[in-house]
Amino acid sequence: MPKSIICDMDGVIYRGNQLIPGAAEFVQRLQRGGHKFLFLTNNSRHTPRDLKRRLEQLGISVSEDHFYTSAMATALFLQSQKPNGSAFVIGDAGLTNALYDVGYSITEHSPDYVVIGETSSYNFELIVKAVRLIERGARFIATNPDLVGPTEFGNVPACGSLTAPIERALGIKPYYVGKPNALMMRIALKTIGDHSENTVMVGDRMDTDIVAGMEAGLKTCLVLTGVTTRDMLDRFPYRPDIVVDSVADIDLSSL
Repeated sequence: MPKSIICDMDGVIYRGNQLIPGAAEFVQRLQRGGHKFLFLTNNSRHTPRDLKRRLEQLGISVSEDHFYTSAMATALFLQSQKPNGSAFVIGDAGLTNALYDVGYSITEHSPDYVVIGETSSYNFELIVKAVRLIERGARFIATNPDLVGPTEFGNVPACGSLTAPIERALGIKPYYVGKPNALMMRIALKTIGDHSENTVMVGDRMDTDIVAGMEAGLKTCLVLTGVTTRDMLDRFPYRPDIVVDSVADIDLSSL
């Protein structure tokens, strides 16, 4: 039975708007080989439809059901905790759409939750609103703990950096739903329809992708096209099963 693949996107398939060399061929090899695969991203900015179109523009054709985001996992978690609740959101369309899809309303007036995700629309006024709402009883949630994300121009602040001023002001941390949370990995395995023993996690981050895969019992493969470099490997107390320069170098037959 072909191995199933759970694969990160930023720093693995593309950096910003640039396709990583060999990524299109990697996806084609997955399709030809009959591998189940799921793109699992901590980036909460985009919907599966956005991601599908983004890959199409880069020359890769896959259906929407091959994408799952931390925004979707966050919405599912909140719906399980408080159905049809409300949230004050600092984030982009991927996050707000996911919350709407599970019946949540977006509000600044006595929300049940303050939810933080990736966004380029971030300012002091939003930080003040978030702090005041949490002080008044809203629960603090964030889509993922990533501090930076890779682009073609270098790393940019990600969700974990956006939560930092709010954390420092309040002295409390949010509940992070995305990788390396085991909840995100359970959802991914259920979505892909396979067991951990037959699934490989491919990612560029030791602190989210690799640790999430390892703790969920998956074989792990680190690619060096994103955040983690080879020189950084010795800083971590755990190791990936496989280290390759890029997805172009993954031998699917030997996984």
